[in-house]
Amino acid sequence: MLTLFHAPRSRSTRIVTLLRELDAIDKVAVEIVDISRGDGSGRKDPKNPHPEGKVPLLDHDGVVIWESIAIIQYLTDLFPEKKMAPVAGDPQRGRYLSWLAWYAGVVEPVLIMQAAGISHSFVDFTFRSPAELAARLETALKDKPYLMGERYTAVDLLLHSPFAWYPAATPDSDAIKAWIERCRERPALQWTADYDDRTVVAA
Repeated sequence: MLTLFHAPRSRSTRIVTLLRELDAIDKVAVEIVDISRGDGSGRKDPKNPHPEGKVPLLDHDGVVIWESIAIIQYLTDLFPEKKMAPVAGDPQRGRYLSWLAWYAGVVEPVLIMQAAGISHSFVDFTFRSPAELAARLETALKDKPYLMGERYTAVDLLLHSPFAWYPAATPDSDAIKAWIERCRERPALQWTADYDDRTVVAA
């Protein structure tokens, strides 16, 4: 059995969106939990098995998978039919995995430090500067609509998400802005927004 522990309007929202894209939402039990949020609201929910009280967390027959990157890779491997990721053996698999790792190792740290007003040469050297992050995305999207080419994949879902949540961080690039808008127009994203709205009201 698959169970996703989800807090509406949080990082786990993108996993619900992915499940919708994979046509697998009815194959996973979604357990709504509370979390402590940056604005001071919420709380650590005893129903949430995540040791730090965070989301997303995926439980598959008693084995837990945490961190968005691991869950995205796990689910796209488990449900390959919708081709949201290149399968093992595909020549593009390495490029896809590199984008996933780049998000965790570069994008989130850079955007969090940018939002916090932290700027230091050690930080830029280790993680990249916001300008370098923007340049990398702009180069990748210069001549194609999505990060893997002509097809929308889970890396687009993941990498556009912080800019959708925090528009002030969006680089001043027409190519990046157009890509974000293409990602935002996905029906699965609107479905998840409506789902989260209903879930919050029900709670």
